[in-house]
Amino acid sequence: MMATVFIPVGKESIFLNAFERYCFEDDPRSGKPKEKKLTESINHIRLATIRSFWTDNHDMPKAVDDRNYEIWIRRSNNSRDDEIAGFKARANRAGINTTDRSIVFPERIILLVTTSLEKLTQVEGLFEILAEIRLARIPNSEFLDLAPLDHIDFINELLIRTTPPPATAPAVCHLDTGIQAGHPLLTRAIDAQHALYVLPHRNGVDVDGHGTEMAGLALYGCLNEHLNSTDPVILGHRLESVKIFSIQRANDPDLYGEITSQSMSQIEIASSSVQRAFCLTVTSNDGCEEGLPSSWSAAIDGLCAGAESEDAPRRLVCVSAGNIEPLTERINYPSINAHRPVKDPNQAWNAISVGAMTQKTTINDPVVQHWNTIAEADSLSPSSRTSTLWNITWPFKPDIVMEGGNNAIYPANGDADFLDDLSLLTTRMGTGTAQLTTTGDTSAATALASRYAALIWSKYPKLWPETIRALLIHSARWTDKMMEEFPDEKRKKVARLRTYGYGVPNLTKAMSSVGNAATMVIEESLRPYHKVGSEIKTKHMHLHELPWPNSVLTQLFDADVTMRVTLSYFIEPNPGERGWIRKHRYQSHGLRFDVKRPGETTAEFQARISAEAQKDDDNESSPADEQKWTLGSWYRKKGSVHSDVWTGTAADLASSGVLAVYPVSGWWKERKHLNCWEKDARYSLVVSLETDSEEVDFYTEIELKIKSVIETHIES
Repeated sequence: MMATVFIPVGKESIFLNAFERYCFEDDPRSGKPKEKKLTESINHIRLATIRSFWTDNHDMPKAVDDRNYEIWIRRSNNSRDDEIAGFKARANRAGINTTDRSIVFPERIILLVTTSLEKLTQVEGLFEILAEIRLARIPNSEFLDLAPLDHIDFINELLIRTTPPPATAPAVCHLDTGIQAGHPLLTRAIDAQHALYVLPHRNGVDVDGHGTEMAGLALYGCLNEHLNSTDPVILGHRLESVKIFSIQRANDPDLYGEITSQSMSQIEIASSSVQRAFCLTVTSNDGCEEGLPSSWSAAIDGLCAGAESEDAPRRLVCVSAGNIEPLTERINYPSINAHRPVKDPNQAWNAISVGAMTQKTTINDPVVQHWNTIAEADSLSPSSRTSTLWNITWPFKPDIVMEGGNNAIYPANGDADFLDDLSLLTTRMGTGTAQLTTTGDTSAATALASRYAALIWSKYPKLWPETIRALLIHSARWTDKMMEEFPDEKRKKVARLRTYGYGVPNLTKAMSSVGNAATMVIEESLRPYHKVGSEIKTKHMHLHELPWPNSVLTQLFDADVTMRVTLSYFIEPNPGERGWIRKHRYQSHGLRFDVKRPGETTAEFQARISAEAQKDDDNESSPADEQKWTLGSWYRKKGSVHSDVWTGTAADLASSGVLAVYPVSGWWKERKHLNCWEKDARYSLVVSLETDSEEVDFYTEIELKIKSVIETHIES
């Protein structure tokens, strides 16, 4: 018989004191131990208590087995250093070793121990501070062993027409297996002092090959395009590397959030003056089945938001969605992809999760030309994972998809396999003449996404990381094949978002405007909350007047126009599954956008938005969407980036013209004792206007309107 007793957080010792009295105190009237009836009816009470703190998706190990555990302890009013030192001292007295690494959140500290659950129960006062126990994650990365190509003559010819990047150019920093910085195609874009490493690795040299392959894609894209061209190649960004993983020297089980943090700190100290996109292609198989935050994903959210200190930078992180493994399972495409969730740390709200799609369906090699490709063009790559099994409250992942190659069926046994013609050509690790190889999967897609981010930064070096993320997602589109697979109706729409995110980014759209498709970018900050008496309430909303030329819209009148809106911001995480209720939120704050409806006055619009800001944002009922949005407010409010498309007549848009950004609830508001209601929240807003008419010139009209406003402001 088993019974579970609920004990309020922090009151575990009261329950356990009953057993202390049983051991050491007798009832003076009966002479029997106190609490005898309760105590003698229960065995293994301490193990049962440990079990109640288990929040891992995997089954709890046997009590006597030594394993690596994440110990989540509750924060108190003491300093973080005192709390960490206090736990370590208690653990050491129980004969348990702890590591020097820790991750600190507003209400949690996570430490790593190697012990058994039975031994863990001997830690003095454990249940007074314990919040959760999870298995420590050991990340995985998929490496491909494809035949190298000997094209040294092509490489030398390419180098002749390649202009290296400036020393101050933006960078892609690879958190991977290191980089072979001496590769002739890479050496011009990476400095030796920017090829770093974290323990247990002894240097930043790539001995596995994966990091070098990803570096080639991040710098050039697929090399096939350049080697089949004679055009000049002007590199606008650089490479950096921090080695965090190696097959040859496997990492000890550790807190990979701290490893990631240490890696970022190292490269930022080595080169503090450049904008960089972090390319993380090391992932874990476990801990991502339902979309709940892990210590690693929450650490990445905090690192993106610069939550570790007031002067910490904001960071842009691209994370690979993870691949379908083993390779033989890909023959069950696409059903297998829907049942394999993206890997840890793709739960991170602030990171750009990158899945893989493919356009590669042509096999030119006559030896294998009779093989059948698995995926059709413009659809999901056989390697790519999805979040279709996640709880509806968590963000849509991946955020975007990029080329990750295709697989084909080997006729002899029916298994899936790689082919060079269905992969991406890139740089190969090695010092011989074979310096090209092929690669693919979601790691390759992530390297390409990081390249896009760096290229946007090379043109607009002052943009925030939040804005780069917004532009990538804002430029993304679903292919016709994706729309055919998941039509625009409720259940299919959700499946499309959890398979492809917002689609495939378009670099041209992300970097420039044209006459009939103009884009506006706003970087702002607001204070979401303030204190009114003893209550914390929402404070600021921002109203943005859209600079659309009414004269042009009036001429179009009933012609269709589309307005795409993307709102991007970074939340500060507050992880901890145990005890979550409505007001114990993961997000520090939430922001939303809305547009004034045709015929609605600005005052009426402001009153409606004020009412929306006070509502419970956890309400999952789908409201009637009076405007013609592709997704609608219910779908677009997941996570910390929100993107949607309004389609209607030019006349309706001309009578709208005002967009609001406003706050909704989060732990900054709900956890008022932390005083985070005093913080400002910055955001990036990207709005574009498009029409099919090539004769319309929105851009020139908007430019004249903005120039007039600026000149008037200067004169005043």
